[in-house]
Amino acid sequence: MSLIPAQLTAGGARPFQVWVQTILGAIGPDLRGDNLDARPPPVNLGLIAVLCLAAAAALLLVATGHGAGRRGHETMALLLFWSGVVILILPLSLRIAGPRVARGERFFLLFLLVEALFLYKVLHSPTSFDGHDEFLHWIAADDLMTAHRLFLPNPFLDVGPSYLALEILTTAIVNLTGLSIFAAGTLLLAVLRATFVAALFLLYERLTGSARLAAVGCLVYMGCSTFVLFETMFSYESLGLVLCVLIFAVEATSRTLVGPPRLKAAGLIVLLLAALAVTHHLSAAYAAIYLGAVAFFEVIHRNGPTRTEARFAVFLAMVAVTLPLLWMEIRGTHIGNYLGPVVESGINNLVRKFHGLFSLHHSAAPASSPSPSEPFGIRLITLLAILLTAVGLATGFFRSLALAAEGRTGWLAIREILGRRWRDSRLVLLTLLAFGFPVSIAFRLSGGGWEIGNRMGTLAFFGVGLVIAVSIVHYWQGRAQQGWWFRRAPPLALAIIVLGGVTSSTINPIQGHYKVGADGHSVEPMGIDTALWTKTWLGPGNRFTSDRINRLLLAGYGRQDARLAVFQGVDAGRVFMSKTLEPDEYWALAKGDIEFLLVDLRLSMALPVLGFYFEPWEPRATAPPSAAALLKFNNIKGISRIYDNGYIVIYDVRGLHERS
Repeated sequence: MSLIPAQLTAGGARPFQVWVQTILGAIGPDLRGDNLDARPPPVNLGLIAVLCLAAAAALLLVATGHGAGRRGHETMALLLFWSGVVILILPLSLRIAGPRVARGERFFLLFLLVEALFLYKVLHSPTSFDGHDEFLHWIAADDLMTAHRLFLPNPFLDVGPSYLALEILTTAIVNLTGLSIFAAGTLLLAVLRATFVAALFLLYERLTGSARLAAVGCLVYMGCSTFVLFETMFSYESLGLVLCVLIFAVEATSRTLVGPPRLKAAGLIVLLLAALAVTHHLSAAYAAIYLGAVAFFEVIHRNGPTRTEARFAVFLAMVAVTLPLLWMEIRGTHIGNYLGPVVESGINNLVRKFHGLFSLHHSAAPASSPSPSEPFGIRLITLLAILLTAVGLATGFFRSLALAAEGRTGWLAIREILGRRWRDSRLVLLTLLAFGFPVSIAFRLSGGGWEIGNRMGTLAFFGVGLVIAVSIVHYWQGRAQQGWWFRRAPPLALAIIVLGGVTSSTINPIQGHYKVGADGHSVEPMGIDTALWTKTWLGPGNRFTSDRINRLLLAGYGRQDARLAVFQGVDAGRVFMSKTLEPDEYWALAKGDIEFLLVDLRLSMALPVLGFYFEPWEPRATAPPSAAALLKFNNIKGISRIYDNGYIVIYDVRGLHERS
């Protein structure tokens, strides 16, 4: 039955009819992919060996690019680094997404790619942690090993002491092997990366019954902006997301079990949920949202699951919600106070941006400092990856829904879904979850909403991976399509999507010279040596305050008690950035318990890359502070300069306490 009204078929309306039919054919729910999994070819060991060699050569180019960047050869660094990234991603993506590849070969190549991408991240700093969040958890792990007690306060991360699973696992490896915290953490993260991709592959394969769809879905997920860098950091989310996807995979598998095996699966899920509740609050929220939505779809599902299955889903959802809330109550951790301001700021920024777009009469927003700029090539690849993702979602959404229908094809399958009849609620849920991707992009358009969009994309990409995989297999590589475009272009598009995940994960991934206020790019030997000097000559545990980067170095390498504020209500930035030491700032130093100030004169050389010197909530800097302002402590009685290497100065302010 034609979907085009009869009046459109007359005379000059025929071009419009063809146009409409073309669009419906592209986005329609027809499933026409070959059943290639029924005729698996043998594993191509020779090609696997070549791809392993190519990955090794690519990582060598990436490492050489970092070396050129450290020596200041920017053009050579760009050429070597990005050549290595392309050689790493392109051949593996083309093979993984190929239409006729053995299941075991796809599985192995996914492991190869995910571990190679992990090493790509490690090569940025191969001997120590350099990410801001990594320092926070390194400090917590070191405190755990030193004090042999849990729940020690962490001034840099208020909720950190309540979620120490990553630190417990890392310090256990340290105690068993004698490795350093960095080496043990890196080993743990490598295992977690492999576990994540294996669990995600098995989840997709269980839901779709196709290893090809599962492999392509995993490849698409690698295009998520958080996958390459954020989810491989030494941070609690790296462990939390692995537990999250394990829960999804075990829950999907338990659907086919009955009797004692299903009870065992339920027990395993509850244990994983309990572990997740004490590992990471946001990942626990992801699991609660997912299992709660599965329970909702199972309850409203017609003539599908038995009441026992619906009750089972509701039980798991209740456990997923209850355990994190119970842990927060036990620990007295209020996540609303931690995440609430971020969410509120992001939503307000998004509303203001859209209001400005659609309002004909609106005043201009106050000017702020520009966001860190990215090279044109990186922005182009990121935008192209977003465009290809959108095309994949458009051509795969109805097909993914049709895959969930039972015994129906075409638009009749969509009618069955709308009538609440489907064979698996998880397929419907993941398909609808893909809608989170455009919402996350909208949030990322505003500075205040960037963090919300970034975290939202992590959950949405579980659905995006499935929908685009269905689009690739059942439309772009479907049996009705012939020619190079429909056979070879889709794997190339997938490679660009993965490459977009690399380019969107950070502003500048190449290691180079010191940059002001740039987190990992601000961690360099001079600051590290100064922090180590404080530990050697002053001893650990002294109360310091400084800028954002040097606080982390003092706490991590120097084992000092680094503070965010000079005194209650007086932030460090206010004291450091003022041209002269005002009476209330002098009073804060005199009455507070800060013992040492570390001043980094390099702050006066440039604006911060991330827009702030001390804290994200401070007013955006429009001009660097003057060196005279940073050195104003030289002429104050009771303050003595005890360290000066030409760029970094340490002041002893304990004399002020005696004078007061």
